[in-house]
Amino acid sequence: MGAHGSNMDEVLAEDMHHWYNKFMRESPSGLITLFELKTMLQMQGMTEEASGYVDQVFYTFDMDGVRQMYFVEYIAAVSLLLKGEINQKLKWYFKLFDQDGNGKIDRDEMETIFKAIQDITRSYDIPPDDIVSLIYERIDVNNEGELTLEEFITGAKEHPDIMEMLTKMMDLTHVLEIIVNGQKKKE
Repeated sequence: MGAHGSNMDEVLAEDMHHWYNKFMRESPSGLITLFELKTMLQMQGMTEEASGYVDQVFYTFDMDGVRQMYFVEYIAAVSLLLKGEINQKLKWYFKLFDQDGNGKIDRDEMETIFKAIQDITRSYDIPPDDIVSLIYERIDVNNEGELTLEEFITGAKEHPDIMEMLTKMMDLTHVLEIIVNGQKKKE
């Protein structure tokens, strides 16, 4: 995810007890549902694509598939996003893009995620179809219009510009800061 400000570095230094207390304050049941997460992040009224992206992020971290996130899953998610190794992050990105779970990413799946990210971040620097075209031109070695996990990881690592673009687009630091610090109330 690139370099973070000192705020996120301080978050990493906090002990597990603090994390547990924060999680239990936000989710006294010991679980957090997708609805609770969206409420905590004040994400009502999003576009359909942005809402779908948040759903997909949540479900990729819901390791046991029960549609709720336990504290351990929450900590694993935060840890991966903040300090995970590049291979771990690329595998997570792949899982996020592979919306139908068939083990391949097609252009539409990737474009949908990039559109949703732009809707959430309000950053529309490069059109999603341009990003997807560049990625597929450079790393779809078989020209099948789909990327396997191996193609995706190898291609991203072999093309620093694509890796940088993915890292920047997939940076969820802002979302994590909201989770950790609480959404600042609108005045």
